Amino acid sequence: MTELLGPAEIRALASELDVRPTKKLGQNFVHDPNTVRRIVELSGVGEGDVVLEVGPGLGSLTLGLLAAGAEVVAVEIDPVLAGRLPETVAERGGAEKLTVVRADALRVTAADLPGQPTALVANLPYNVAVPVVLHLLAELPSLTSGLVMVQTEVADRMAAGPGSRTYGIPSVKLAWYGKARKVAAVPRSVFWPVPNVDSALVAFERGEVVSSVERGRLFAVVDAAFSQRRKTLRAALASWAGSAERAGQLLEKAGIDPKTRGEQLDVHQFARIAAAAD
Repeated sequence: MTELLGPAEIRALASELDVRPTKKLGQNFVHDPNTVRRIVELSGVGEGDVVLEVGPGLGSLTLGLLAAGAEVVAVEIDPVLAGRLPETVAERGGAEKLTVVRADALRVTAADLPGQPTALVANLPYNVAVPVVLHLLAELPSLTSGLVMVQTEVADRMAAGPGSRTYGIPSVKLAWYGKARKVAAVPRSVFWPVPNVDSALVAFERGEVVSSVERGRLFAVVDAAFSQRRKTLRAALASWAGSAERAGQLLEKAGIDPKTRGEQLDVHQFARIAAAAD
């Protein structure tokens, strides 16, 4: 059975590598083996799965995923951490199922990765969590599911539905790909260093194609609709449509009241607005 990393091992590795976790890279390392086991269990991955892990850090979650029988493709931007991870895994067994790709997850492409990952499981840096998830879903059609650990307020935004106070651009754009849901809270005490924010796990499943409308066109409507949340869609979409009058016409064509606000619409309604501009 693969030996997971505990607090002593995490600190020893950090000391060996002279790693000082940085806010810039959003580095907060999980040092609690039970939390790792819980994340892996909730992700549902195992034998036959190819898991994409972003920001593996010192390897806590990597070891847990390998222990479940999954293959792991770990994308790490920090050269020191990327260089040490295979050695850490080899010391505990399972190195043959690990591939480390030194890259920025916001710029990584399908061509950079071996094979086709089927699941994303990661403790994501809080400052880039949503852009990373959206980029990977767009770039890797093979990803059918995911479980990511993010800041609680980010988790709320990712999983929010229309009408919610936290519903916004991340909610709609993620809904384009599938259904997201907040599944569990994660206590601050399982991290080193202890963050000053709460964390949560968000799960998602890739769904059916929402609409034949091109994704970029729909996302442009979403960006415009939420750029001025307090305004009606007729006003908020004026710059996108060319004028408030034209926006009103397109909204009516899409069957949506021009006095509606963006937070009241779901992804299908946004798709109708984008399609009306044909």
